[in-house]
Amino acid sequence: MDYKEAGVDVVAGRSFVEQIRDDVQSTQRPEVLGNLGGFAGCFQLPTGYREPVLVSGTDGVGTKLRIAHSVNQHHTVGIDLVAMCVNDILTTGAEPLFFLDYIATGKLEPNQLAQVVAGIAAGCRESGCALLGGETAEMPGFYGAGEYDLAGFCVGVVEKGDRLNGSQVDIGDIAIALPSQGVHSNGFSLVRKIIATQGYNWSDAIAELGGTLGEIFLTPTRIYVAPIRAALKAGLKIHGMAHITGGGLPENLPRCLNRGQSIRVDRQTWTIPPIFQWLARQGDVTETAMFDTFNMGVGFVVIVPPATVDKALAYFQTQGLAGWVMGEVIIGTGELVWG
Repeated sequence: MDYKEAGVDVVAGRSFVEQIRDDVQSTQRPEVLGNLGGFAGCFQLPTGYREPVLVSGTDGVGTKLRIAHSVNQHHTVGIDLVAMCVNDILTTGAEPLFFLDYIATGKLEPNQLAQVVAGIAAGCRESGCALLGGETAEMPGFYGAGEYDLAGFCVGVVEKGDRLNGSQVDIGDIAIALPSQGVHSNGFSLVRKIIATQGYNWSDAIAELGGTLGEIFLTPTRIYVAPIRAALKAGLKIHGMAHITGGGLPENLPRCLNRGQSIRVDRQTWTIPPIFQWLARQGDVTETAMFDTFNMGVGFVVIVPPATVDKALAYFQTQGLAGWVMGEVIIGTGELVWG
């Protein structure tokens, strides 16, 4: 017997590394030291920081991967993986520096996983961070044929005096919502249950949604790094930020507040996108449960002083993000209040 007979193909593994080499190299920054293939990735801190603070984050894509497996489309989940990590560390004001991935699969299919890495590389290029390295684990008997799981790890840097930690947020500050581009990467256990219960297939075209269910639900998570980082560099005053992920607005928006604060949100300031309306109807899901599970059209929120609101809205408009005022910071005990 040998390792291949046990289900692990080391030759395919080497071929896979060569297949993804160009995608990985396309993400490199000047601070990257060394090349793909070493035991560890090395990255020199960028210059210009007086008191650099490293900021790290990790996340996955969750059961959205089941849809990718079903329709054999694997590029967008790689973008999701990067987005979930870089958007999180962005809330501190950090600049993403480098990213690492972990891919576990039952049987290594180089062409399939090369699509995943191409998506990861695309997300890294969009967010300006280097794909510094990763690990691909072939685990026969642990995952089914064609199945894989993903985890991502991102490290960024922020000037210590510029780090957003809630202390900058004041009573009366205004919350500006930035739109999501669909469900992003949360709530897919509920999505999949609704689809299965109603007897749909991922290949079914839904006219009101403008595509097949597979296409619609594999729309990747929007990456907010470039417009937010550009706004900060342009001197736009931002007191806090929230990435709207699992738990929706009620759980995530209060996380960027200071002590003794709550945030009042006016539900009438935006129209819920069709995809969420469709899910609510198909699954007979209450509005409360929808807001507790999904982003409901709000992917990211910035908290700004009142005097900065018009400037911020105009700036984000130039970046292709049609933001809107959704609420304000009030005295409270750390909860979201519907107003």
